[in-house]
Amino acid sequence: MKKIFIHGIIAGILAAVASLIYCNLYQSTLGVSFDKIINIGSVFGSSIFGCVLISAAYSILFKFKKANLQGILNVIIVVLSFASIIGPFSMSLPLDIEFPEMFPGLVVPMHFFPALAFFTLSPFFKQSSFKS
Repeated sequence: MKKIFIHGIIAGILAAVASLIYCNLYQSTLGVSFDKIINIGSVFGSSIFGCVLISAAYSILFKFKKANLQGILNVIIVVLSFASIIGPFSMSLPLDIEFPEMFPGLVVPMHFFPALAFFTLSPFFKQSSFKS
C-alpha cells in the first residue's frame, strides 16, 4: 500500500510541475496574467491532493482484491476530472482582471493533469499482488 501512495505523491509532483510549465507558457505566450487568482501553492496542493485521492481509491481496490474494478475506477476518475471543469467556467473573476474569458483556457487543461500523470506513471508502480 505504501507503494500506491508514493505513486500518488510522485504523480502529484509531476502534475504540478506540468501545470506550472503550462501556466507560464500560456500566460507569457498570450500576454495575460492570472497571478491574483492562481498561485504556486494552490497548483501544487491541488495536484498532489488529486493524485493522493486517486491513490486512496486504488488502495481500497488493492485492500479488497478487486482488480477487476480498476477499469471502472479509471472511468470514474476521468468523469470526475470532466466534472471538475464546471468550476472555472462558473467562477466570477475580479473586475480588474484583463481578458477574463481566457481564464478557463488556462485552468481547464490543468484539471486533467493529475489523472494523466497518475495513469502515465502506473506501469512503473505495478502492484505484483494486485490480482484478484
